[in-house]
Amino acid sequence: MKHAFVFPGQGSQFSGMGKNLYDAGVSAQRLFELANEILGFRISDIMFNGTDEDLKQTNVTQPAVFLHSAIAYKTIESAKPDMVAGHSLGEFSALVANGVLSFEDALQLVSVRAIAMQKACELNPSTMAAVLALADEKVEEVCKQVQEETGEVVVPANYNCPGQLVISGSLKGIDIACERMKAAGAKRALVLPVGGAFHSPLMEPAREELKAKIESTNFYTPQCAIYQNVAAKAVLDKDEIKQNLIDQLTGAVRWTQSVQSMIADGASKFTEVGPGKVLQGLVQKINKEMVVEGVN
Repeated sequence: MKHAFVFPGQGSQFSGMGKNLYDAGVSAQRLFELANEILGFRISDIMFNGTDEDLKQTNVTQPAVFLHSAIAYKTIESAKPDMVAGHSLGEFSALVANGVLSFEDALQLVSVRAIAMQKACELNPSTMAAVLALADEKVEEVCKQVQEETGEVVVPANYNCPGQLVISGSLKGIDIACERMKAAGAKRALVLPVGGAFHSPLMEPAREELKAKIESTNFYTPQCAIYQNVAAKAVLDKDEIKQNLIDQLTGAVRWTQSVQSMIADGASKFTEVGPGKVLQGLVQKINKEMVVEGVN
């Protein structure tokens, strides 16, 4: 039996997140205080006492989710994952867990990523939409048709589980695609309350900014394989890991395929580390025979 550790992404934040970790021990307190120092503001105060609105600020959301996950992982005694994966932002926590990135470097990358993504959103007003109960192949086909016929950007962005695929693109492109998805038989095609078209070509300015920071950061040899979003297979080469992390901003999160690859490679137990239970639910929708648990 192989044990996979998985880490959630943006959207799993909540007011009061991480307070239990801070209260439980000195080692967690030190990490939170280190994070406050690195970021230049007291993110721990916002996490523990801020409102949902406070936590939605771009420079807060991504570092907050990362901190909750990375610090929660460090509190697990004798954690020995056989493999790791993270959903979008969660990939940075996964890379701390398997030793590729230091806690400090990963936090700095996450902060740069968050601010770069916000700037890209302001350059190109855009959005995302969830498409439910339509085959992945049909969603891909509709996206391609809309792009070819209108010139608007519309791409599959998050393959979350069978029957749940999020698309990403320009405001007009997503509106047209949603109507066509429903006409093609989707149960729902719902525009999401997000700041922009994440995991699409419209994030190219952010990709370039993050690339520069990643290329100047130390990446270490992994202690176990990471199943990265854009590759959806085991990756152990640190240069390949680095490139996949850069490509993730404009590429799709292939979560369904990543979990299927982990299971094919022997995973039978999944532990989600960080806020919420989203990934536990997705893993069970992908394969209901998996044992799932959470650490938060």
